[in-house]
Amino acid sequence: MFPSRRHLAVLALALSCGLAAAQSVKPIKLLVGFPPGGGTDAVARALADKLKDELGTPVVVENKPGAGGQLAAQALKASPADGTVLFLSHDHTISILPLAVKNPGYDSATDFVPVAGFATFVNALAVSGGTPAKTFAEYVAWVKAQGAGKGAVGIPAPASTPEFLVKVVGEKFKLDLVAAPYRGSAPMMADMLGNQIAAGVGSVPDFIENHKAGKVRVVAVLGGKRQAALPDVPTFTELGLGGLEDTPYYGIFAPAGTPKATIDQFGQALNKVLAMPDVHEHLTKMGLTVGYMNAQQLAQRERAYTQVWTKMIKASGFQPQ
Repeated sequence: MFPSRRHLAVLALALSCGLAAAQSVKPIKLLVGFPPGGGTDAVARALADKLKDELGTPVVVENKPGAGGQLAAQALKASPADGTVLFLSHDHTISILPLAVKNPGYDSATDFVPVAGFATFVNALAVSGGTPAKTFAEYVAWVKAQGAGKGAVGIPAPASTPEFLVKVVGEKFKLDLVAAPYRGSAPMMADMLGNQIAAGVGSVPDFIENHKAGKVRVVAVLGGKRQAALPDVPTFTELGLGGLEDTPYYGIFAPAGTPKATIDQFGQALNKVLAMPDVHEHLTKMGLTVGYMNAQQLAQRERAYTQVWTKMIKASGFQPQ
């Protein structure tokens, strides 16, 4: 029996309503300030895949590389405060750049609001496969043997924690180290894998997979204790360079004015995702220390970290560019 005209009309109305509802669901853009293939990008994609199921809304990672995350931060500032555009960032763009750049184009304290944090991590010094050094001491000896103790060290962005670390390491161990800035960790890693640069400083997630594969060697990490993903790698504190125990953070931020209910909803979804065993294991293997921080806790963590590095940057004599 064929359906009546009335049944067809009802069916058409139902389909049109369903289509309209589907079209009304805006995907959430998760901005990342670095190119695809780097540590931050990998973290964002791992979370986005699970968050879309938890929220019932598509979560799309959008890379806006450039200027150490400044372009992504500026894009966030210009976005509507409705929860459809968020920014996944580590400490560099939120805490360090405003201290190191005169006009970054945003003010973290007034233009953004914390949504939730999900991990801390540490930076590390790694050497390329073409470098004979297998330990930090061997790297120091190798650099000194190159002539007047000179050496270039790749960093993912200028005016960053890695750049300040290169300066501190050079001063402590009497090496003439020059920081070579890249547009993110992915191009830096490409040059390290191609033996175009002998060493690099970045986050553990930037190096971990190639370290495990034997293509680069992480020889020292920051932080107050050794990392679970790299139990055989000493901390800089163990090597005699203290004062670098405070750990960077990863968090998600929204434009100022985003409703609290929207922030809470996303934060609760993120908390559930982090509790998933496969997600926790995946992020831990990437070198992160996973731990949920609500909006208030992330704000406190950001303020504390900024205070530490305000003192460190002033002590280094660095002048904002």
